[in-house]
Amino acid sequence: MSKALERRAKNRESLIAAGERRIAAGGLAGLKTRDLARDIGVANGAVYNLVEDVDELILRVGSHTLARLDAALTSAEADGPASPRETLVRIAVAYCDFAAENIELWRALFEHRMAPGKPVPEWAVSEQMNLFRHIYRPLAELFPKRTPDELGVTARSLFSAVHGMVLLGLEQKLIAVPLEALRAEIAAIVRAMVDGLTANAA
Repeated sequence: MSKALERRAKNRESLIAAGERRIAAGGLAGLKTRDLARDIGVANGAVYNLVEDVDELILRVGSHTLARLDAALTSAEADGPASPRETLVRIAVAYCDFAAENIELWRALFEHRMAPGKPVPEWAVSEQMNLFRHIYRPLAELFPKRTPDELGVTARSLFSAVHGMVLLGLEQKLIAVPLEALRAEIAAIVRAMVDGLTANAA
């Protein structure tokens, strides 16, 4: 690799890291290209030599966030009884903990909207969908007779329920819930949902 390409790759990594810091500190609203350029020591226009646009930068930061979330969920899977019910509970609580500890980066995953008419790149969609394997696997153990499509719908439904609780529970302006209480409620709801689903299946 030439020195010019090495320098570009290094500046690109620095830009993504700076974007991550800016979003973590002030959310998407705090992301300004002039600030990022100053952070990494390049001219303002040079930012667009490193990424296509701000959408790509936000997606690259989101990729880092998803990788860290993936690691947290993987750790939660292994950190306790192997029963699929309790695995789902640990995953849900770990998701809540990750959101609470990385609130602005987590919000950015869902608040970001692409420019009108511009689709989300396939690589970004694939990274997002890959995380559903954490929910899918224990559900497949619980419901071995369900088709992959049916399991996919159940996985998305379970995620939506937990995500909604986390979103509202951590919202400071409306009905913020103490974290320990929120964790306990999420665990109780997931157990109740799994128990209800397995009872219906039986």
